[in-house]
Amino acid sequence: MMAKGLEKRILGSTGAAVTFLGFGALEIGRDWGLGSLEERKRPENEEADDTLNSVLDLGINLIDTARAYHRSEERIGRYISHRRNEYFLASKCGEHSTEPSTYYDFSYEAVKSSIDLSLKTLKTDCIDLMQIHFGPEPERVLETGETLKAMQDARDEGKVKFLGASIYGQVAKDCIESGAFDVMQLDYSLLNTKDTELIESCGHKKIGVLLRGGLGYGRLTPRVMAHLDKETPSNQKKINAFLELLGGDAQKLTALALLFIYENPYITSVLAGTRTASHVRTNINLLEESLDPGLLIKAKEIANS
Repeated sequence: MMAKGLEKRILGSTGAAVTFLGFGALEIGRDWGLGSLEERKRPENEEADDTLNSVLDLGINLIDTARAYHRSEERIGRYISHRRNEYFLASKCGEHSTEPSTYYDFSYEAVKSSIDLSLKTLKTDCIDLMQIHFGPEPERVLETGETLKAMQDARDEGKVKFLGASIYGQVAKDCIESGAFDVMQLDYSLLNTKDTELIESCGHKKIGVLLRGGLGYGRLTPRVMAHLDKETPSNQKKINAFLELLGGDAQKLTALALLFIYENPYITSVLAGTRTASHVRTNINLLEESLDPGLLIKAKEIANS
């Protein structure tokens, strides 16, 4: 039987079949995550190479990156572009990399240039999904329409196949209702269920749903244990309640978080980011954990409290 994490779901109306566990390529290109600078440091070239190739070897066929992820696109192009037919490639535009920082420019010219640079850096003729990487004043970006027009023109030129948006709340709702986007990337997890109705709306409209933050940006993994006292009171309360349900087992916390997402039929894929191949394998195995159905019911009650 196929592992749950490697099961393929159809991405909205695109027709593309992508694995439930996707790979979020932020951490292979940019320092990120919980903990000290050393804990957040991106991997060296050799480890990034191993991680990317291991992701494909394991059977994951969705990779999500962005111009703003510093070396992420470059490493994808360098290490796995020769395996381009094995993965659905998603990237983002609007936030631009000037390592070690980033800046936002949503003008038509900047976005068209960014897409061309992504194609060159990723060493591909076409990016499957290009998403708006919203930042400050997302309402204005949507209203002016320059970013969307640049993406639509890139699609018409055959440089990208599908259009998406990475956002939340009211602007996400506006994107869904506009009919202009094939995919929405939303922030959703046991720690953040605010966009539950938007996910359902996407399902009804045949819009694909990718999740960022499905593991609470590390807060629903064993990594949180060393940093729990630094979390917000709300997060502390919920995480402790989840751990109490699980007898304090932080590995099962990750299993519970993934199962919570897996059971939602409107979610196509969860983007789990990591620096190492071992964590990818762990996530696949954890999703196979046999958990009492009653635990998930109780976990949902905590999540929505």
